[in-house]
Amino acid sequence: MVKAVKFMIGLVAALMLFFIVSDYIRDYKNAYEDELTSTYSNPTEAVEVVIPTESSVKDIAKILHKKGLIRFERAFVKRLQDSDFKGKLQAGTFTLYKGMNTLEMMEVMAKEDEGSKVIKQLVIPEGFTVDMIAAKCQEEGICSRSDFINAVKSITSSDFEYLEDVPSGANVRYKLEGYLFPATYDITKNTKAIDLVNMMLNAFQLYYTDELKSVALERGMTSFEVLNVASMIEREAKIDEERPKIASVIYNRLDANTQLQIDSTILYPLTEGMYDMPALSSDDLTYSSPYNTYVSSGLPVGPICNPGLACIKAALEPADTNYMYYHIIDEEKGEHIFTETYEEHEATQSED
Repeated sequence: MVKAVKFMIGLVAALMLFFIVSDYIRDYKNAYEDELTSTYSNPTEAVEVVIPTESSVKDIAKILHKKGLIRFERAFVKRLQDSDFKGKLQAGTFTLYKGMNTLEMMEVMAKEDEGSKVIKQLVIPEGFTVDMIAAKCQEEGICSRSDFINAVKSITSSDFEYLEDVPSGANVRYKLEGYLFPATYDITKNTKAIDLVNMMLNAFQLYYTDELKSVALERGMTSFEVLNVASMIEREAKIDEERPKIASVIYNRLDANTQLQIDSTILYPLTEGMYDMPALSSDDLTYSSPYNTYVSSGLPVGPICNPGLACIKAALEPADTNYMYYHIIDEEKGEHIFTETYEEHEATQSED
């Protein structure tokens, strides 16, 4: 009798579980089919959706799922592939609504977001400083000079890990000086100063590869130190083949505990980062600044511009020379003559 009762209880429990699972599977299938085929629309809560450039269909489905706009990512992908919107979804920022059917969402995302359309390109040359970039942004109507500088100052080392290389308490004009990678950037109606700063920092992260980091590590240098040297090369060198030579002079003088005496390290603080002064006077050489390598030994307190990749590589791979001096011999070409001794340096200057 007891066995019979237990059997009946087990049978009832099994049947109940069967019906529960069956109902769940049926409801799941119905919900999936509904999302795959429904044209019913009941828009309620607005949801802003950002679709990054080069997002795949699966990436878009994941974004919509996380935003609570769809339940089944596979249903969205399948419906898109079978719809007129296949291959037409755009990157950008869109306002969608919970309760929309997926075809309506696709229609919205198939229209190019005007705010994300590229309206111009901003070209940042190698050797530009934070202040020069800020001025260019204002000139081109992208953002005000103060907005750009405030955006630069708002970034912390927690935003980009490599910024931890900037020494704590460093008496620099800007902690990001050197890290704003010179390149061409797409500007949209939505581009704000902070967006542009982030684009530049992301570009540095992209171009300062693991291979370059490895070379820096072998030399015992942080990214901040590499950029410090590279920035001086950038402001001093005008000819490609001279970059490694100028790098060698910097390292040779550092090894000899000789002041670098690089004019650009005076011009940077003296012109407040604008380099809009044609030449230095003898009085300028004593200008009081932690950047001035005529009054301070070793490297300047920080980078004096934002160097390009060629100068970063030159800082990591200097020429093997005994040069200790160089000076300009052709202003138009930017050509220098390099010498090993002070006597040679003096002699070549008198010949000019």
